[in-house]
Amino acid sequence: MKQYPRVLTIAGSDSGGGAGIQADIKTISATRSYAASAITAITVQNTIGVEQVYGIPAEIIGSQIHAVISDIGVDAIKIGMLHSSEIIHTIAEQIRKWDITNVVLDPVMISTSGHTLIENSAIEALKTELFPLARVITPNMPEAEFLTGIHINSQKELPQIAKTLSKIGNVSVLMKAGHATENELIDIFYNAEKDSFTELRSPRIETKNTHGTGCTMSSAFASYIAQGYSLHDAAKAAKEYINQAILSGANYEIGHGHGPVDHFFRLHI
Repeated sequence: MKQYPRVLTIAGSDSGGGAGIQADIKTISATRSYAASAITAITVQNTIGVEQVYGIPAEIIGSQIHAVISDIGVDAIKIGMLHSSEIIHTIAEQIRKWDITNVVLDPVMISTSGHTLIENSAIEALKTELFPLARVITPNMPEAEFLTGIHINSQKELPQIAKTLSKIGNVSVLMKAGHATENELIDIFYNAEKDSFTELRSPRIETKNTHGTGCTMSSAFASYIAQGYSLHDAAKAAKEYINQAILSGANYEIGHGHGPVDHFFRLHI
């Protein structure tokens, strides 16, 4: 019998459909893996911004993860929005219990609209409990500043920032350059397993439809790892996927704020 590459996404729900669990499931499906989910929070949001965040009890989150892994199994886990330190502790326990090694952690802290999505007490727990269990983390520039306390002046500094973050948990780092001001964006992938850097270049695409780009790229990374890609090849494939999704979705009009990318652009070809 055939076996799907299986990805479990552990993240918050986005009622607007452009980010969070919704974006993760679309991305994992579009990149030809099977998506299962454990919802960590319910958000009240749309393309304009986040209005409310309701955290799911940690016990329920742990039970969701157990239900999926005990029956379906997983080849990779993508972790997104984690609202509290209690939730982080519960997820870490489950990862250790099931000995999951292919973990892609997107340290979601601030939404595209600027809304803080994590409690201050959870930031240290994220660094001490989950970073060491992750294989890859995928911060953007504001999140990297938040985690390191270092102000980033330009994307030229991203290799050093990536290495600094890697030391927190001996983890590989995909530094996303989307917040840089240059016309050519250069994401940096630092492979801690090989102590090597890869530049992932792309032209800036002028569009307001950037909601959920971080969720999308990290989910694509997890999907490709689940399919057996090396970290280097998964990073390149995830970068190509998000570029095409942004480009294809650039001219659509959805909502009055930051619209989503086109996760299923390959269906239009």
